[in-house]
Amino acid sequence: MDTTATILHADLDAFYASVEQLLNPSLRGKPIAVGGGVVLAASYEAKAFGVRGGMPGRRARELCPQLIFVGGHFKDYQRLGDAAIAILGDYTPLVERISIDDAFADVAGCTHLFGSPADIAATIRHRVRTELGLPISVGVARTKHLAKIASQVAKPDGMVLVDPKTELEFLHDLPVELMWGVGPVTKAKLTEQGILTIGQLANTPGRSIERLLGTAVGEKLSALAWNRDPRAIRTQHRARSAGAQSALGRKPAVESVFKPALLHLADRVASRLRAKSLAGNTVTVRVRFADMRAVTRSTTLDAPISATMMLVEIAEALVRTALADHPRERLITLLAVSVSQLRKQPEIQLDLPLGLPDEKRRPGARKGIARWAADRAIDTIRDRFGRDAVGYAATELDGPRSVPDGFRELPRRNCKVRRPTPRGEFPLA
Repeated sequence: MDTTATILHADLDAFYASVEQLLNPSLRGKPIAVGGGVVLAASYEAKAFGVRGGMPGRRARELCPQLIFVGGHFKDYQRLGDAAIAILGDYTPLVERISIDDAFADVAGCTHLFGSPADIAATIRHRVRTELGLPISVGVARTKHLAKIASQVAKPDGMVLVDPKTELEFLHDLPVELMWGVGPVTKAKLTEQGILTIGQLANTPGRSIERLLGTAVGEKLSALAWNRDPRAIRTQHRARSAGAQSALGRKPAVESVFKPALLHLADRVASRLRAKSLAGNTVTVRVRFADMRAVTRSTTLDAPISATMMLVEIAEALVRTALADHPRERLITLLAVSVSQLRKQPEIQLDLPLGLPDEKRRPGARKGIARWAADRAIDTIRDRFGRDAVGYAATELDGPRSVPDGFRELPRRNCKVRRPTPRGEFPLA
């Protein structure tokens, strides 16, 4: 076991809001929120009033009447996020990017060049501040999980080094919600059992946690509570699934609400799959109700899919099933769609017209090929003229969305790939 704290987790502070304050100095020191109908990000000045990401805009204004809402500068977010992560790459090739604004780095092999891990972290923070004008917090620890927690403790605009000799003392006094994987639902379940700190979780019998949260989650959290985290830095990830979600506010659980939302989400997911020549066999939807409870429904297909309308129809059927199973639920607050069991799909194998009952779900059937060709045409136009150049009518006529499309695209790096072509067809120019 490595006994040296060489893992860094660097996290840009209130990133979207900080960029807006950087671009418009008159906003500095003021409570601002990026978004409109929904708060996508809040400055620390706004957070002091209780404003949080994902909060309805109306509620945010009630908490902070002087709150200033601003639109998003998506290209600047991507540019500055890339630049910050690139600074980490100046000190080590072992950088694992988690999102647009945070990444892990292992500096074990470069201390002889740049100094101790703490020195490297301080240098990175100084460079991000002076070269980009942005605050960044860095945690330094022996494991990824502890480094991530340390960066949260360091906020705003600080650095925390966790000494391996005292890491459990540091960890066990912290609130349980700082753990990776403890969201609002898990936190509520733990709170009901009187588990408020990571130390209390660590000292709760593993079987009790597993009965409360399930075997997989219980085992994972129990291990992390004792800082047992063997994960190494991974510079490349193999995609296991592709998904998207949308916060709806509090909307009626009716088709006129969920169908346009599902089309928008499916368009996002399917276009990402096609851009990487991927398709998946399992489709999963997640529906969250007004009381924050969520249910999932999934189905596994015989053939992998990447066509937008095929994904839409499957997702709609799964959502109807979920709502039918919960007839008392009248409001939904979030929808999510994902495709898993991904595999490369360099070409689509044409099916014989056998009249099978599930032909509309088979990408190689006549209807499947027609849908795929339409998607390919849309992809080609978007590649040349931008994503907003063309889209599905139901999505375009749906009016302004609570979360602008630019935010959905930020975590995904642009790349040019060769799209698959059905046998016997020529690719579009």
